[in-house]
Amino acid sequence: MHPRFRTVSTALGALLLLGATGCGSGGQGKGGELNMGIAVANISLNFAHEMVLGAESAASHAGDVDFKAVGPPNTDGPAEVQLFQNLTTRARDGIVLENLDPPIFTRPAARAVDQGIPIVALDTSPTAGSKVGFYVGNDNYALGELMAKEALKRLGDDPKGEVAIGVPNPGTPVLDNRAKGMADTFRKEAPNVKIVGPFQTYSDPGQNYSSWSAQVNAHPKALAFLGVGDADSYNLAKIKKAGKGTWLSAGFDVDPKTLDAVKDGSNFVTIDPQHFLKGYLSTAMLIEAVRDKDGKLPDGWFLSPGGVVDSSDVDEVVARQKSAKAAYDWYKPTIDKLLGDQQSRMKPLKDAR
Repeated sequence: MHPRFRTVSTALGALLLLGATGCGSGGQGKGGELNMGIAVANISLNFAHEMVLGAESAASHAGDVDFKAVGPPNTDGPAEVQLFQNLTTRARDGIVLENLDPPIFTRPAARAVDQGIPIVALDTSPTAGSKVGFYVGNDNYALGELMAKEALKRLGDDPKGEVAIGVPNPGTPVLDNRAKGMADTFRKEAPNVKIVGPFQTYSDPGQNYSSWSAQVNAHPKALAFLGVGDADSYNLAKIKKAGKGTWLSAGFDVDPKTLDAVKDGSNFVTIDPQHFLKGYLSTAMLIEAVRDKDGKLPDGWFLSPGGVVDSSDVDEVVARQKSAKAAYDWYKPTIDKLLGDQQSRMKPLKDAR
């Protein structure tokens, strides 16, 4: 079912609320329609949009779920906190929570858990005091390693020079772990490469473009500029094309502009955290826990996969991104495999990175 879009006015401005399946009145639990939802950090950027689509797809397939998705139009932690708190009054049967500022969600999440609402942390691991014990996310350090290894394939033997790394929101574990995986891999495998940064590149596309432009100007002889976020990918490609740069550029996620940059060769790869898949898995497991396990979620970190998109498979990924149905059809074998053997993907929560 395609989501309905409604604009909701709040004291924080016009924030987008996406409604999905059903129209239930709340809290009917196992025996009736479930009232659930997802909160994301930024409803306008591709990474969060994909998670929402995956979550809505899982809710639709499960049936009898009134599912709401909320998030501010720009990355704004306090705004998301307010939206999450509002969501707890309606999504009494469970919420999937993605955010980029875990500390400020500690008390709101703990309050929701105390109220008996099952909470699944998505993409960013929960803080210890949040009382949230189940997390669905990537091994982001490993994805950073993957990015560095793809770059090293293209830099030749014993490269010498600077590699600049950018992080949109420093302090966000999911992003910092990607940057650390990159930097550690270069230091280990290319000792003559000097890492500069990580620099703050901001989530907002305009600020992101300005930040990267400044770094490209400051490091004109750099071998590569590598980002760990959504806007990093397509803005680096745009800057590179405008200035006819010869340096390597790449980032994360599968925004259409990013896929265009991989397709035309501006970016050598993009790292795909497979956000639709994470949104689907987290929501499917939440619904299963409420309907079949008296609301008891697993304990720990459910490791969700990611991968590389390059010239060999970019057309396939472009096709996958055409619609929620196309994405589900592409991911279905993986979804079936992972949901069919959940224990094999479980790791201790303390090991999440």
